[in-house]
Amino acid sequence: MDIATPETLGFSSQRLARINTVMQHYVDENKLAGIVTLVARRNEVVHLAKCGMADIDAGLPMEFDTLFRIFSMTKPITSTAVLMLYEEGRLRLTDPVSQYIPAFKDVKVLDYTEGSGVRQVDPVRPVTIRDLLTHTAGLSYGFDEGVYVDESVRKHVWTAMEANPDLTLEAFVAQVAKVPLAHQPGTRFRYSLATDVLGFLAQIISGMPFDDFLKRRIFEPLGMPDTDFWAPPEKIGRLAVCYGPAEGGGLQATNPRTMMDYTRHPKIPSGGGGLVSTIVDYLRFCRMLLNKGELDGVRLLGRKTVELMTTNHLPDGVHPDDPAYGFGLGVNVLMDLGKSQTLGSIGSFGWGGAANTNFWIDPVEELIGILMLQFMPSETYPVAPDFRILAYQALVD
Repeated sequence: MDIATPETLGFSSQRLARINTVMQHYVDENKLAGIVTLVARRNEVVHLAKCGMADIDAGLPMEFDTLFRIFSMTKPITSTAVLMLYEEGRLRLTDPVSQYIPAFKDVKVLDYTEGSGVRQVDPVRPVTIRDLLTHTAGLSYGFDEGVYVDESVRKHVWTAMEANPDLTLEAFVAQVAKVPLAHQPGTRFRYSLATDVLGFLAQIISGMPFDDFLKRRIFEPLGMPDTDFWAPPEKIGRLAVCYGPAEGGGLQATNPRTMMDYTRHPKIPSGGGGLVSTIVDYLRFCRMLLNKGELDGVRLLGRKTVELMTTNHLPDGVHPDDPAYGFGLGVNVLMDLGKSQTLGSIGSFGWGGAANTNFWIDPVEELIGILMLQFMPSETYPVAPDFRILAYQALVD
């Protein structure tokens, strides 16, 4: 990959070098095994660096073609797939999900009225496709201990997957629909399995398996050969090990419940968190969005659709766990620079993954930042905000 002279694109080479120093510090302190970082502006890469190891025991260093489990950085790609079908007139954002997935016809909502106990009521309106895209459908992930709706997810969804390794995407979504909604549709933001439901929706409407749809309609046209729901045998040696904190300090390989087996083709391609990719591949996807839906003569989305995708859709006073941000159709959107307590621009958008992968796109500065590593739990260290600040502080034009 060609790297442009930073000064020709408004960056200071000396200041950009601070990214390398700070990332290497994380590795030297044995907090993170290895990191790959990329900064691009106006469609040209000005920084691409790697440090540390992809596999400590095997002695494999991080490389620019290392494969990463990008987890929830899958979500913007799945959302793009749904918006492509929206542009073709095959769905409307206001359509009830039950119009395409009958399992959602009988969905109920938990009633938290004082003294009601655990009571289920009818939704005031159906769950829509827009609700899924904005995580306002009332679905859950099952991560919160002691919360009734999350316990229901564990009982109906995750237990079903563990009991039946041949569970299909259709059957998986049917299990999701058995869980009562945590709130009335469209009223609150709740991060959830909504994007996995969107993957099945794309499968139904397109008439092809969801993973095939992504490959044929997004990955192949954009030139993303290393992005898939698994690492085939010839690529498995490039898949970075995921690490976590070891007792007494340092790192150890980890295999949390959220970790799928990426060495074989999955029965359930997770639209919410199942892809593996490289930093080079994901740059292709980011460049398409920064270019308002087009890259190298290939147009996936119209510019007005990208505008809609990257506009805040949440009700007044509702935020995705951060008062500085709103949420669009599959990505967060920076709304208040002061509240963010970091560097950036109003209207920048992006998302991250559970293993601390992260990306953002800044249309004002025509800037892309991508961070790739494999460490869980997320946000154990402030590596993502550090990287963002280091990228922006290097702008001098």
